[in-house]
Amino acid sequence: MASSQKLTEYERKRLENIRRNDEMMAALKIHSKATELSASSSAKRQRVVTKSYKVSPEKKPKTQSPIVIRRSLRTRGMPPEYSDFKALEDTVEATPMAAKSSTQSNPSPRDLGPLSSRDAYRGTGSDKLLMDRILGVSKKPHEEFGDENGGDSIKGVCDRLELGSLSLNPENIARVVPGRIMNVRFLPCSNSRMIVVGNKFGDVGFWDVDSSMDEDGIYLYHPHPGPISGISIQQQRLSKIFTSCYFGFIRLMDAEKEVFDLVYSSDDSIYSLSQRPDNIKCLYFSEGRGGFNIWDERVGKCSTQWNLHEDRINSIDFNSENPNIMATSSSDGTACIWDLRSVNVDQPKPLREVRHNRAVQSAYFSPSGSSLATTSTDDTVGIVTGVNFDHTSMIKHNNQTGRWISSFRAIWGWDDSYVFIGNMKRGVDVISPAQKRTIFTLESPHMSAIPCRFDAHPFNVGMLAGATSGGQVYMWTLG
Repeated sequence: MASSQKLTEYERKRLENIRRNDEMMAALKIHSKATELSASSSAKRQRVVTKSYKVSPEKKPKTQSPIVIRRSLRTRGMPPEYSDFKALEDTVEATPMAAKSSTQSNPSPRDLGPLSSRDAYRGTGSDKLLMDRILGVSKKPHEEFGDENGGDSIKGVCDRLELGSLSLNPENIARVVPGRIMNVRFLPCSNSRMIVVGNKFGDVGFWDVDSSMDEDGIYLYHPHPGPISGISIQQQRLSKIFTSCYFGFIRLMDAEKEVFDLVYSSDDSIYSLSQRPDNIKCLYFSEGRGGFNIWDERVGKCSTQWNLHEDRINSIDFNSENPNIMATSSSDGTACIWDLRSVNVDQPKPLREVRHNRAVQSAYFSPSGSSLATTSTDDTVGIVTGVNFDHTSMIKHNNQTGRWISSFRAIWGWDDSYVFIGNMKRGVDVISPAQKRTIFTLESPHMSAIPCRFDAHPFNVGMLAGATSGGQVYMWTLG
């Protein structure tokens, strides 16, 4: 009592205010809410730990510090008025810096000869599990789509597909390669979930999604000296995977022989690679400015060479119903449909030409073969339909990805209902060709980068792989 009498009027008033404030905060539960908010913020800061490639310390990639070689339009054989910036930047060559390690004596991807998988492998441990896995699935009899879906057809499953049911789980995210991914492909097998990607440094990465818990299932190879321009895998020969690069090389990865064999080499750049679904003996690829070649395995050389476009050909695709019908896209601003049976060698004339205002990055046939989807840097996605592909609809879409992200390329899903393409907000836009607009966007809090290149699993409806410029692969599945 005596101590309280010694307090001044100001001090007594101050203590009374503190007591009232404490009672008010207790009544409003301010302290508990502040604790919950702090805990929530901490949880958001914790990033999902994803699988990632691992590089052997003895075999560091020689592409860690690329030197960009800038070549003038004159040395590239391009006219001075050539002004398509996006098409030009895709041709920038990233040349590896010379390594000063003891691995210099190993065979180089530039060597004109076979490269053993052991020399090309950059991962830790051994790649034997991958080779065994590829050989295992290649020897299994292929199951038709209905065999794993209660006898239902792919059309029946697609008719019941709800876009909102596609989800991205943390375990379906992996960083497969360093740097920008240029191509992504599913192994076309009904009893396997394996993804193959190629990046701008010449690396080829494999992600075996079905690997055991003890393994991350990621394997990294360096078979090429420059950006990977194409990956081709035939369902009839899963153990043989073709890859091409901008530096003019085509290599065949043979899992049985454990080698990246050199199939073709050129002084000109190779910008795209494909195969007909009914012919495993021939490769179809673009070379230089508008050149198109057919390489025949039976004679070991190019059997056909045509000049189909005025500029580089960015994609080659074949119609599933009639493999004689082929589609090409080019930086000259056109996408063309060709009949390989009637191409004039001296003056090739397409069956149909679709014109855009800028470079066309891709042109892909729909699963039924009755439609064609084109993607251009003029901010449009073209849908070509009709019996003779005589009707074209242009759908607006922001395709400006900038310098550091691979150009968008719209792909078809599992039927003709939807087209999938990335957006600059870390999402996947779904375009309806029937409604001629974007009707849905796949989004996830686990997306940390912009997906720019895609592939849909041919035998698993709802399984979609999206690749980024940071080397990540996101695999969407039916949740």
